[in-house]
Amino acid sequence: MTSVLIIDDHPIVLQGLRRVLEDAGVKPVLEAREVTSGYRLFRRNRPDVIIVDLGMQGSVLGGVDLIRRMRLHEPSTRILVFSMHDDPMIAARALEAGATGYLLKDTSSDELMKAFDQVRSGKPYLSEDLAMRVALLGTDVGLNPLVDLNPRQSQMLSLLAKGKTYNTIAEELGVSYKTVVNNCLILKRRLGAKNLSELIRAAVRLLPAEP
Repeated sequence: MTSVLIIDDHPIVLQGLRRVLEDAGVKPVLEAREVTSGYRLFRRNRPDVIIVDLGMQGSVLGGVDLIRRMRLHEPSTRILVFSMHDDPMIAARALEAGATGYLLKDTSSDELMKAFDQVRSGKPYLSEDLAMRVALLGTDVGLNPLVDLNPRQSQMLSLLAKGKTYNTIAEELGVSYKTVVNNCLILKRRLGAKNLSELIRAAVRLLPAEP
């Protein structure tokens, strides 16, 4: 048997993935709807394959840090990203963090199982079109300024891109105004922004649009 852990905050995605996997004879299938419980289930059950979304907990790319943490704890972990983002830079970042494969959510159930089987065997998986676009990024992949952001900074950048003020961000994330200011100073340095306006423009430019 192959144990699987699905980490995704969309119930309909969890249901659909479970149905496809169980119809293919894959079990047990564990589920988590956010990063913390997902990581706990990973540590407790050590599943053979993890299927994870990237956009969770209000962060466009909260799953990237989770992938990195799982890889650090268990280097042989086999992780398939199941994402709506078809930006090759996003895919490259997930692979750099330690994902074994990257699959888009508009895929067919047949391709899902093909990707799953390949990742389960320890082989990397990317759709042909996405693989070519990632390859075309070349050495620039490692220069992406968003790669090393922690989940809190990713959340703040996402909220800035939506036009939220420092006060609103502090309230939504449950942190102090000073914490927001300090993290945004770090973000400005990381993204080469001289002021808040430039930081917001950088956030809008670098982050993928949400549906």
